[in-house]
Amino acid sequence: MVDDADLLAERIWRRHNPKQQLIRYGAMLLTLMVVIWVVSDIDIFWPWVWDAPNQISSLGARMWPPDPARLSEIIAAMIETVHIATLATMLTIFIALPVSYIAAQNTTPNRACLWLGRFILVSSRSVNTIIWALLFVAIFGPGVLAGILAIMFRSVGFIGKLMGEAIEEIDRRPVEAMEATGASKAKVIAYAVVPQVMPAFFAIVILRWDINIRESTVLGLVGAGGIGMILQGAIDTFAWPTVATILIAIIALVLVGEAVTGLLRRKVI
Repeated sequence: MVDDADLLAERIWRRHNPKQQLIRYGAMLLTLMVVIWVVSDIDIFWPWVWDAPNQISSLGARMWPPDPARLSEIIAAMIETVHIATLATMLTIFIALPVSYIAAQNTTPNRACLWLGRFILVSSRSVNTIIWALLFVAIFGPGVLAGILAIMFRSVGFIGKLMGEAIEEIDRRPVEAMEATGASKAKVIAYAVVPQVMPAFFAIVILRWDINIRESTVLGLVGAGGIGMILQGAIDTFAWPTVATILIAIIALVLVGEAVTGLLRRKVI
């Protein structure tokens, strides 16, 4: 006679059968081995890691209290940072929109334009903003122009990629209806494509402007203008109370930018 306990054991539900469990454990073991291999290969100097809490405590003591002596200069640099992000975002629109149009499969004129648009988007997104800034500082010299161009070239890939995807997801029925009436290509774009992608356009541009403000704060570290130039100078001269003031100002700027973008999204979208 079969025991009730044996019947209960047979009815216990298990999410994975023994084969699936073996595969999962094997994948976990493989992941652990890869992590161990990567950590051992990057040659971390572990005494510095163990000493990091003491260094953080020492640095925090040297940065407190913040020194507001250069506050007017910091505020001016913060305003310059916002100008860099805003102007770069506005200039990006005029480049990213045509690129997104030819990079979308349902609006591109031909396959050559499609691959050209996607090449531009991939090239823009593949290079970090700091690398773009280093290139433009070498070409145009240190200053705001290099920062604007660096932000712009990086933003083209972001806005163009998302706008291209938004264009590919539009409803084709208004487009086909206008084409059936003999409307020109320009009118089809203006009255059938643009109205459908406008909400996405505003959302993407506002989001990118918020990101550009954050990225503009570090461009000065490589000489591309903005608050980062003052920050780099303060670090080089070991003016740690001034560094603390600059960091507080950067955090405040990011918070204000976050609030403004949230307000814009609620009002515009």
